[in-house]
Amino acid sequence: MNFDRQKEDVGNVQLLEHVNVTVPDQSLAALFYVTGLGFTRDPYIDFGNLNMWVNLGDQQFHLPTSSAQVLRGEIGVIVQDLEALDKRLKFAAKGLSGTCFEYTRKDDFTELVCPFGNRIRAFNPGAFSKMDIGMPYLEFDVPVGTSAGIAKFYEKIIGCSTKIESQRARVSMAHNQEVIFTETNKELAPYDGHHIAIYVSDFSGPHAWLKERALISEESDQYQYRFQKIVEPDTDELLFELEHEVRALSHQMYRRPLVNRNPETNFFTYRKGAEQFSPK
Repeated sequence: MNFDRQKEDVGNVQLLEHVNVTVPDQSLAALFYVTGLGFTRDPYIDFGNLNMWVNLGDQQFHLPTSSAQVLRGEIGVIVQDLEALDKRLKFAAKGLSGTCFEYTRKDDFTELVCPFGNRIRAFNPGAFSKMDIGMPYLEFDVPVGTSAGIAKFYEKIIGCSTKIESQRARVSMAHNQEVIFTETNKELAPYDGHHIAIYVSDFSGPHAWLKERALISEESDQYQYRFQKIVEPDTDELLFELEHEVRALSHQMYRRPLVNRNPETNFFTYRKGAEQFSPK
């Protein structure tokens, strides 16, 4: 039998773990991300009202308190069930009135805008590989003419598998996640500091290349560094800005078990043994 062994290659990035966007109101954030979307506030990492970590499968939203940051693109998420999502959003809608919140149900997904302006697209389990709940992709709007250079940066410097489509670069993040960069003619908002976190097996290689070009934005600790500027590898031309929190596989947070509750369980529907998320 013949097998395509390259289909199982994952590249250097082993996990796209979280998206970090600051929010001005923790109550509104909880109403949207926990009550509405049905995800789970991390019970083990608590920051009081200064920050909230929200679990969805093996990924998280990190939501520190500050003026609102808006990702220049779209966040893809898998929820337990779109029909149940619709009911939760209707319940949460009253408390979210007067904000940027809105949602539209389509045939195979639901388009949402969070109270602070971030665009999210929610899908049923099975829409992306074997992911039952989580964050299968991020899609960023980028200037015309930059997608090929962005793909080259991730492939040559970070060590990712990439695919070039018409004015679009798809960057693989392990088996079932990707970051997509789609060219647009529209004017992009200034970069406001939101970031993503990735775990890599080759931790020192990208660091050395970035440090040589003064592109390291933070030397966090032994297990983490950050960079913000995505450049054309051969010319160092700035293509796009997105802070990356780069972590070694020895980082204490790598693949720690995340609690995911069953969002259909509440005071009125409670059934012992049904508290945890379980794929349908």
